[in-house]
Amino acid sequence: ASGDVEQADVHVQRPEEAHVTTNEPSAEPPPPAPGAAPQFPITTTLEFPEWRIERSLGMVFGVVVRSMGMAKGFAAGFKSMAGGEVKQYTRLVEDSRRHAMDRMIENATVLGANAIVSMRFDSSEVGQALTEIVAYGTAVVIGPRE
Repeated sequence: ASGDVEQADVHVQRPEEAHVTTNEPSAEPPPPAPGAAPQFPITTTLEFPEWRIERSLGMVFGVVVRSMGMAKGFAAGFKSMAGGEVKQYTRLVEDSRRHAMDRMIENATVLGANAIVSMRFDSSEVGQALTEIVAYGTAVVIGPRE
C-alpha cells in the first residue's frame, strides 16, 4: 500500500567498535606534545625533538597560483603609492600560504606520512598579475622516542 513504510535495521557503530586492520605500519600521528595540539606536525628543522623519524617518504609540495583581481589590485596599487602595509596583498599571501600548506599535507598523507620536516615556502611572480606560492618539505612517518 502507498502508506506503508519499510523499516530497516540500523546499526550505529560506536567509536570503541571501530577497528581497521592493515598490513602497513601505523601512520597515526603520535600524541601531541604537552601544551600543543598539532593535527599534522610540521617543522622547518630536520627533526622533531619529541618524536623519532621512522621513515622518510620523500619530498612533497603544494602549489597555489593566485591573482589579486583587477578591482582589488587597483585599490592595492593606490595604497602602495601612499606607503604602509597593503592589507589586500597581505591577506592574499596569507591565504595562499595556508592553501599551499593544505595541499602539501594532502600530498604527504597520500604517501602515508604523518608529519613533514624541513618545510619551506617559496614564491614567484608568474607574468605581471599572478603570484605562485609553493610549500614544500620532506614527508616522514614519526613515532615516539624510545
